[in-house]
Amino acid sequence: MAIQHEVTERVVWPRGRRTVHARPIAPRLPSLAGRTIGQLWDDLFRGDEIFPILQREIARRWPGVTFVPYSVFGSTHGSDERRVLAELPGRLRALKVDAIISGMAC
Repeated sequence: MAIQHEVTERVVWPRGRRTVHARPIAPRLPSLAGRTIGQLWDDLFRGDEIFPILQREIARRWPGVTFVPYSVFGSTHGSDERRVLAELPGRLRALKVDAIISGMAC
């Protein structure tokens, strides 16, 4: 006669405990016409090619839109990342940026 042993396995959720809670997103702008759009890039994947295309097409669709290029802010990745991100809110206010396009590598 075989002896049966009850086996208990511990199951854990593969993700860690949530430490940051999502906040509501900002309301969508009704139009980009006449707005200032900042560009953020991490200098990793084709932003130098993509941002000019986005800029051209957005400007074609919404008159009076202006852009603050990613070079003004610095890279959002790398050795200066902490400084760039810490300074970002003040720089956005000072440059009167209404919206951001953030490009990052995958």
